[in-house]
Amino acid sequence: MTELLKNYVAGQWVAGGGEGVTLSDPITGEALVRVSSQGLDLNHAFGFAREQGGTALRAMTYAQRAASLAGIVKLLQAKRDDYYAIATANSGTTRNDSAVDIDGGIFTLSYYAKLGASLGDVHALRDGNAASLSKDQSFSVQHVFTATRGVALFINAFNFPSWGLWEKAAPALLSGVPVIIKPATATAWLTQRMVADVVDAGILPPGALSVICGSSAGLLDQIQAFDVVSFTGSAETAATLRGHPAFVEHGARLNVEADSLNSAILCSDATPDTPAFELFIKEVVREMTVKSGQKCTAIRRAFVPEASLEAVLDALKAKLAKIAVGNPRNETVRMGSLVSREQYENVLAGIAALREEAVLAYDGSAAPLIDADATIAACIAPHLFVVNDPDSATLLHDVEVFGPVATVAPYRVTNAANGALPEAHAVALARRGQGSLVASIYSNDDAHLGKLALELADSHGRVHAISPAVQQSQTGHGNVMPMSLHGGPGRAGGGEELGGLRALGFYHRRSAVQASSAAIDALTQTTHLPAA
Repeated sequence: MTELLKNYVAGQWVAGGGEGVTLSDPITGEALVRVSSQGLDLNHAFGFAREQGGTALRAMTYAQRAASLAGIVKLLQAKRDDYYAIATANSGTTRNDSAVDIDGGIFTLSYYAKLGASLGDVHALRDGNAASLSKDQSFSVQHVFTATRGVALFINAFNFPSWGLWEKAAPALLSGVPVIIKPATATAWLTQRMVADVVDAGILPPGALSVICGSSAGLLDQIQAFDVVSFTGSAETAATLRGHPAFVEHGARLNVEADSLNSAILCSDATPDTPAFELFIKEVVREMTVKSGQKCTAIRRAFVPEASLEAVLDALKAKLAKIAVGNPRNETVRMGSLVSREQYENVLAGIAALREEAVLAYDGSAAPLIDADATIAACIAPHLFVVNDPDSATLLHDVEVFGPVATVAPYRVTNAANGALPEAHAVALARRGQGSLVASIYSNDDAHLGKLALELADSHGRVHAISPAVQQSQTGHGNVMPMSLHGGPGRAGGGEELGGLRALGFYHRRSAVQASSAAIDALTQTTHLPAA
């Protein structure tokens, strides 16, 4: 029988009961390891994290906690090869795709280590300047941020077992809040291994970082008023979470990142003979195929001017035909597998649903898989659809297929003589997604991109505006950078993560201190919160 991975709770490694759930190689079907959270004393685990981990973290200054993050970065960098091997075996990713998760997580940690060092040896943060409450200036108010005296529970998705951990844990630990991570079961191995390495190195105080692998049953029942929960997953599950007494009755904080029908818009000036057109084509293909399309930020809908529809389809099909799919251990493979056969079936169901109103323009499954058995491997080739009437379509704007699948749809170019943006129809179509994590726009005119970005900002957490001027420096539609906000309104969950120092707000409580000016001046253990 395969190894049972242990959980780290209350400062100890504890094996869950029963046979557990087996994690498998999505290419070969080989059993890898097992996970179980059955029988854990969750009350003790959460209590220990709050009392021991939280107390120890809050006793440290921001600069000291930042130094701990820097120590984790150094440790993880030294063990990257081990993590890459686990990612290939458990997630079926190519080396480049594994880097998005592993190196992306390490980079985010490094970024917050540097940010934290700039906050200095203090224990609280001032929010703005003091304001006088009296005519003689003797009585004032100063707003301050202090770390919440609770635990941060992270319920994560299967697609980013490394980055999903560290992009949440970095600002939480820097804030002085202990973390309990519940990784998605299917890919929990990498998360558990990284936590184990950090624990073994003794970088953090006991109780500061815990991991629970297996079922999430009972976790929310442990949440108290000053705890915070961050969830990444489906909108359906998020709706269930929101109704839990922890949030409805106790007022605990909940951050949600859910479904997202992200868009890419080819602007009216980006005709097939221009650089912006090529940038658009390259990005759509990249977002369809990186991590086999298993990214919350991937492009699902591509809106193009009616006159450019055929040229766009021809260019996309030509590039997609070059994508070799199969076993990521083969160096010729450009795209590996989905994380499991369960996800494989889900993507097939999504493709079948889109067929009800969309025309399949490209199906890469005609080519054989490389070094993989199609009856075992969770590999799905790229599928490109076209919807000629996006106004009448519903599934296009409602169904997110979490795999290498995208749909192209034409929009009507508006006569700019009346003051409207030429892409007004495309903006309206993008908003049909009911709130998204990101939209990207492509034009040869930077000034025009700025105007269009503002039109999209109200319904998107991030707008990625690309012109030839930034073709070498742009970070990519789907790449989440720690300096930028990650989250989105409406359907995307309404949550916010990252965004530089803005991320610390979720883990702090803002309070107003009303006192004499002399007392406020004596708040020596605080520093002003710098610009994010």
